Amino acid sequence: MSRFEEYRIMWVLVFFDLPTETKKEKRAYADFRKNLLDDGFRMFQFSIYLRHCASRENAQVHINRVKKCIPSNGHVGILCITDKQFGSMELFIAKKPKQTPLPFKQLELF
Repeated sequence: MSRFEEYRIMWVLVFFDLPTETKKEKRAYADFRKNLLDDGFRMFQFSIYLRHCASRENAQVHINRVKKCIPSNGHVGILCITDKQFGSMELFIAKKPKQTPLPFKQLELF
């Protein structure tokens, strides 16, 4: 991967805290989570989902899709970072360092 691509490739992270006390709220939570998964996001931690995007423009498309399905109650945060920034993240599982997830193999047609 070239140095330029490290700044072109983006990661979109969605953080959410949604109420699940009533049946309607649970349904809204499930629908929001399903929409994220259908759009290619994957669970990073509970209530944190992430998606690899080939460019800033592609990331904006997915951010707009997330904005359209935000439930009426709860808190949702969206963060967009470069592949370089994502790669500098340190992850630990029970004090043992772990590699950051590898980006998806992106098929480019153009």
